[in-house]
This record gives sequence, structure tokens and C-alpha cells, in this order.
Amino acid sequence: MKRLSRLVVSAVFLLLPLASASAAAPDPAALFEARTVADRDGALAALEAAAASDPASAYAAGAGEFFTALEILAGGLHRHGFDSPQSFMLPLMRLPVPDNPNPEPLTYEQFRAILTAFRDRLEKSAATLGSVPADADIGMVIDLGRLGIDLNEDGQIAPDESAVAIMAALSRGSVQDTAAPTLAFRFDRADGYWLRGYAEFLMAQADFWLAHDFKNTFDGSFHMLFPRAKLPLQDTLVPLDGGMNGSIFSSEWRFADFISLVHLINWPVVEPERRQAARRHLIEMIRLSREDWKAIRAETDNDREWLPGPQQKGANLLTGLEVGEEQVQAWLAALTMAEDLLEGRTLLPHFRIADKGINMKRFFDEPKPFDLVLSITGPAIAPYLESGKILTGEEFDQIQRQFGGAGFLTFALWFN
Repeated sequence: MKRLSRLVVSAVFLLLPLASASAAAPDPAALFEARTVADRDGALAALEAAAASDPASAYAAGAGEFFTALEILAGGLHRHGFDSPQSFMLPLMRLPVPDNPNPEPLTYEQFRAILTAFRDRLEKSAATLGSVPADADIGMVIDLGRLGIDLNEDGQIAPDESAVAIMAALSRGSVQDTAAPTLAFRFDRADGYWLRGYAEFLMAQADFWLAHDFKNTFDGSFHMLFPRAKLPLQDTLVPLDGGMNGSIFSSEWRFADFISLVHLINWPVVEPERRQAARRHLIEMIRLSREDWKAIRAETDNDREWLPGPQQKGANLLTGLEVGEEQVQAWLAALTMAEDLLEGRTLLPHFRIADKGINMKRFFDEPKPFDLVLSITGPAIAPYLESGKILTGEEFDQIQRQFGGAGFLTFALWFN
């Protein structure tokens, strides 16, 4: 009997290498190069299952969750016949969603549900990326011409739904034209911080909307975004031809509705904890950006960098931009400036008030109804005014000058 036991134990040890081989980590390429949603979701599920024991799987799964968050938003918008206003003033509403000839009706509650699902998937992505150990050696080559999301809910991931195509549409031509056969980048540990930072940034926007009751805005102006979704004023204010595919400023009816939208942003607070969370997301985004640049500057390689440090010469293939030490220093100064504003150490100036500034920490943490027009003209920000150190235009101009012809905003969108 003892001999039989020893044989069983020996057999188990002999089979262990085979078991380890069969449990090899899944290949991330199946996620990033899938041509159907079903294949992509299968690959993502396999990576999520392996994430706890394999840092590379966790990294890939977190990235996949980020892109599927964008897909949740895009799919919801497409389902209801979204027509992008193509305006930087509505950043969550700039996804290049294709036209839907047969949209479903949309209610305010359904729109909130789309935003909530988008935000919750981003939270999952940030948590998964956050589980990757800081010392993990990550190096994942991803071709942005093959990575994509399903924008029109047809179950396919087509070439015009690739990351490159989407970024070109969002940047309105600022993405570099290239004749390269691929747009492959080697995403490393630093880029994980970068992606988590973007998840936090987008969660802050979603939570700010969801903190408030914006039903009046929805009922009174959202037909400019969903012109055929049976919104309350569609039959009265939307042109009979639908007025599709025009920017806010290229069509009189949409410009009029944009003015209505601005006028109707007088939102009662319904979930104050979400407005408080929005500030925490922005603070976390700043922390992650610092970690990102710390990791970038410690790199000694120069292999298809998404965000190259000053020591990694060569322009980013997609943006055509190079990064010098002056830009990094200016960006780190901008992060400190933003953090000081969000923590209330520095006050935001208002053009009407010379001796006091707005405490942005209290704006988020002590939420009152948000009225955009009255915030611009002054009355709505009066409760947040304090005496103290006020940010000056010269301080910000000093930072801006370090970014040269491309401009601070271009680098900020890239750097996060």
C-alpha cells in the first residue's frame, strides 16, 4: 500500500509540468486583433480569468475593459441614433458613431443607465490595471490599426472602427498621416499608468453628470444629439430632414439648441457622493500621471514608445510629436498647479472678482445646484469664494510657452 501511495505521488509530480503547460497564460493578441465581438469577448474573459496570477494578463485585461467601456458608450449612443455635435465642449459626446437609420426611442432614465454602465466598466478597468505589480516587466506590442471596438453594434470590428480611425475622428485631423504598413507600439508598464489615468479622467466626467438631475436639459435640448429618438421636442424643433451630420456651429437649428442646452444647465444635486468622487478621480489621475512620467524617465530602451521620454529620441508615429525635458518639466508643473486647485491650496480666479477666488475642493465636496450661466456670470460660485492665493494668468502662460507650436492642449490630451 505504501508503495502504491509513493507511485501516485510520483505520478502527480511528473504530471505537474504538463498541467502548468496546459494552463499557460492566454495570448493578448487574440484580444487586440479580434475581428468579431464574440472572439474579443472570449479572449477578454480568458485574460480576466488569468489576471490574478499573471501580470501580463491583468495588464491586457485592464486595457480590454477600458476599450469595451468605450464600446458600451458608443453602442448605447448608436442604438438611439446619436449624431455627434463635433464639439470639444461636449467631450463625452464626440465618439464617431455611425448613422443609425432605425434608432430606438430614448428616455432620460435610459441615458443615465448608459452613462452608469460606461462609468462602471471604466472603474473595473482601473482596478484591473491597478492590480499589476509596480515592478512587473510588461512589454506588449499592439497595432492600433487592428485594435478596435464595435461602434454600430453589428458584432464586427471593422477597419473603420479601429483605434487609429477613432482617434483621427476625435482629433479632427491632428493625428499624423503615415504610410507605415502598421501602427504598432510597444506598451509597457508606464503606459498602464497612462491608461488608468484616462479611465479616472472619464469617470470624473461621468460621475459629474450623474451627480445631478439633468432631465430638463435632456428634455429641452438633447434632440440635437438624438434627432430621431422620439425626445419631447423632436416633432417641434428638429427639421423634417433630420438635420444630420453637422457640427453645432454649421447649422442654425443645432446652434439654437446648443444655446438652449447651456441655458438649461441648472442641475439640482441628486447624488452628492458622485460629485465628491469626481474630484477624487481627478486627484488620482494626477497621481498616476506622475507615476507614468517617473516610469518613462527610468526606461533605458527605445522601442516603439507610445509616450517617449526625453532620453528616447524620435517622434511618436501617430502624433508626430517629440518630447523634450522642457515639456516634461512644464507638464509636472501643470500637474502641481491642477492638484493645488483641486485641493483648495490655490484658488481659481473669476474675471469679475479681484480679491477672492473659487475654492474648487469645496465646489466638489460641498455640492450645490450647478448652474453654468450663473457660474460664468458669478452668482452660482459666490458660495465657494475665499481669500487666499489665486492662480494668475502669468503662471499658466509660463507653462504654456514650454509646449511651443503644438500647444499645451495637444500635449495635454496626449500626456493625460
